[in-house]
Amino acid sequence: MNSLNKTHQLQRGSHFSWKFFSALSILLISWHLPVQAYTTIQPDVHHKRVAKMVVRILKEVHYEQQSVDDSISSRVYQSYLNFLDHNKSFFLASDIRIFERFKYQFDEYLNSADLDPAFYIYNTFLKRVDERVEYVNKCLTKPFDFNVDENYVFDREKEPWTEFPEELDEIWRQRLKFEALSLKLADKDWNGIATTLTKRYQSFKKRIEEYSAEDVFQLYMNSFAESLDPHSGYMSPFNSENFRIQMQLSFQGIGAQLTTEDDYTKVLEIIPGGPADLSKQLMPNDKIIGVGQGKEGEIVDVIGMKLDDVVLKIRGKKGTMVRLEILPSGAPAGSPSKIIELMRDEVVLKRQQAQSDTMEIDRNGIKRKLGVITIPSFYADYESQQKGVQDYRSTTNDVRQLIRELKAAGIEGLIIDLRGNSGGYLPEAVSLTGLFIEQGPVVQVRRSKSQIETERDQDASIEYDGPLTVLVDRISASASEIFAAAIQDYGRGLILGSQTFGKGTVQTIINLNRYMPDIKEKLGQVRVTMAKFYRIAGGSTQHTGVIPDINYPSLRSEMDIGENKEPYALRWDEITAANYRNIDVVRPYIEQLRQKSAKRVVMNPEFQYINEDIQKARENKAKNFISLNETKRRAEREAEEKEKLERTNQRRIAHGYKPLKKGEKEDPKEKIETDPWLDEAQQVTLDLVDELKKNVTVSQQKSPAINQNPRQQ
Repeated sequence: MNSLNKTHQLQRGSHFSWKFFSALSILLISWHLPVQAYTTIQPDVHHKRVAKMVVRILKEVHYEQQSVDDSISSRVYQSYLNFLDHNKSFFLASDIRIFERFKYQFDEYLNSADLDPAFYIYNTFLKRVDERVEYVNKCLTKPFDFNVDENYVFDREKEPWTEFPEELDEIWRQRLKFEALSLKLADKDWNGIATTLTKRYQSFKKRIEEYSAEDVFQLYMNSFAESLDPHSGYMSPFNSENFRIQMQLSFQGIGAQLTTEDDYTKVLEIIPGGPADLSKQLMPNDKIIGVGQGKEGEIVDVIGMKLDDVVLKIRGKKGTMVRLEILPSGAPAGSPSKIIELMRDEVVLKRQQAQSDTMEIDRNGIKRKLGVITIPSFYADYESQQKGVQDYRSTTNDVRQLIRELKAAGIEGLIIDLRGNSGGYLPEAVSLTGLFIEQGPVVQVRRSKSQIETERDQDASIEYDGPLTVLVDRISASASEIFAAAIQDYGRGLILGSQTFGKGTVQTIINLNRYMPDIKEKLGQVRVTMAKFYRIAGGSTQHTGVIPDINYPSLRSEMDIGENKEPYALRWDEITAANYRNIDVVRPYIEQLRQKSAKRVVMNPEFQYINEDIQKARENKAKNFISLNETKRRAEREAEEKEKLERTNQRRIAHGYKPLKKGEKEDPKEKIETDPWLDEAQQVTLDLVDELKKNVTVSQQKSPAINQNPRQQ
């Protein structure tokens, strides 16, 4: 950040050419649309200065230090349009032709802090929203005919922009009919349907009209930040405060990070240890379409509602209930929503602590014992650490104690469960690795100017040297990936599960008030990517993540989750490997363990169900339309419900319960919780234990002295 403290002249193109184009563009635009569409909302007085500072920080501090040129300009343009009209439901082709004049000029607009084009586009959006809601009101004056055999294309991302308002009217007629049919299938009559949809779109219009200049400014700045990578961004003062609350881990709510996609509130991340995480009912990418207070409160439709307002409805006092109506991620379009109940609670560090369990497995008539340590996040009580407190709360200290307890219980092997662990405090990933290896490098960190630092475990002692497996999934990210990658590169343990998230970058938060002290009101913050992680073997964890030694099928792998799903994510690359000693404890056995696991997975009914779900998810992803015929939709739902009941009964019979009849509710006491991934991880771990025992026996026969080193076992 030193360069930010020096006098710095921002780069820009020809001042004369930019001024000329800007004036000409506005002049041309005024011929196409009323002046009112351009003047509805204007930047605040300090936005120009803030924009210059945001651009300056992102240019100078960002890992790639990209020049803001035509390539970045087109990205900014596309991101901004996606923020406003991802599904091509509001703008007309004539609007886009006007906007195209800006496409390769946003670099100059950014460098000179000209906000007019971005605000012009937003004001045009306001006008189009007004037109659409007017059409909605007109369209809902009479019921739809659900006997007509027609389809609605719900994903229009790859469709062309519509040329005429009449074409857009037809798209919206089908959209409304789709929403109306979904409500009818939920047993609402026409009056209820019309009332719900009218309120929904009036609420949407009100939300858009209530967007402040700060909201529009944030959209624009984030369009620029997102063009560099998905983890950089600008946070308005309001969102900065929300971020501060979340980082303190002491707010009261359900423990979920939310975002907006089209008209929906979408779950971005589940915070470990919170009510949502503990309930296992809410998942990333689920869409929240309604919120109700308490056990009996009315479910308020929140489609089209401003994200801030949805957050305020969900957040509340500890011990109070909130009911969420959700559309589960990956469910086919038109699937019924479901309502979940969550008890608000304080999301605190304690809930994120590592926990252990001793598992007894019956194998060939013999009771075998394994330990499982679940780590929801990487944490540390930084203040106590700074004060020199000996046993301060941290991931490493907690896991060290849990390992000692498990060893005392006589475990044969250990599973570290990192599923759902999205990261946390980096030094803890390094020190945790040190519990399983002798001192050595754990991760390499490369900054923007190619300086490479190696984070090392300095402690030569080893807490656990027995058979080790690490269980990961698509949500495992950042610090989780560093730990798993180090264990894999050292050959110290087996990595099981599915490909991890692929977040191999480091961000820092910069408070804008620090650089603009003369502005007394609270400004926002800039989150900027400033470094990249590399494995000790040289490859980055960025984009690709960690590929397990033994892969299990998982529906999460089919969802649009992960770094490689982001259009402008930094790419995978590699640097020189660090100097480390490969322990190679497990590598000789990987192939035979993989084959044994594959045979079990094929025979496991739970994995068969998962594979069926994966196949359906792929089919649904390839299909971008849905029938608007009521008879067909009811038949599809009945088939889904029948299949769901059959699967439930197959599980119940296998566990000694009576099968349910259609419409019969399951007794909560008989609810069957399954975790086939952990079950199979236990079997693989026992396979590894047995192989290592065989190796020790052979080693003893060849050279008894080898057994003197427990590291060989």
